[in-house]
Amino acid sequence: MANLLLRRALLDAVRVPVCARASSSVGELAKIGNREWVGYGFNGQPNYVDRPDFPMPAIRFRGETPDVKVLREKEKGDWRKLTLEEKKALYRASFCQTFAEFPAPTGEWKGVVGWSPVFASLAVWIYMGMKLFVYSPLPESLNEENQKAQLRRMLDLKMNPVDGLASKWDYENNRWK
Repeated sequence: MANLLLRRALLDAVRVPVCARASSSVGELAKIGNREWVGYGFNGQPNYVDRPDFPMPAIRFRGETPDVKVLREKEKGDWRKLTLEEKKALYRASFCQTFAEFPAPTGEWKGVVGWSPVFASLAVWIYMGMKLFVYSPLPESLNEENQKAQLRRMLDLKMNPVDGLASKWDYENNRWK
């Protein structure tokens, strides 16, 4: 029940009413600050996600600053007049990462490799503690001598002589076939 209520609260916090979407081109949405809603996005919500399978996010990465406004006015003209730094600044205002940066390693594997032995050793210590303090000792019937005696008794009684254990015993030579 608590999970359902939490999920409902999260969906209500993220969901944008249709009337707010319609007026987003005119005004700014409170949920995205002063960032411009430039498209539908991959799910129709005003969110920013860098995804190589869907390269056009619904909103810009950064909000409108005076510097970016000047560059946006300048980009409406001839792009050959823009410097390389201005083009990069325009790109970084709209996107967080380039396509080359998407698959770049993050180093997250180092933490996984580091914590794995810690958890494995913790599990071994818990097992050893349980074996020492919780589990009762093994019954006498599991000793090797008792198992041999039980096997000998099964052979003497000729248990399952057709296709079982006794069928594999040579009673004349007193050894396994």
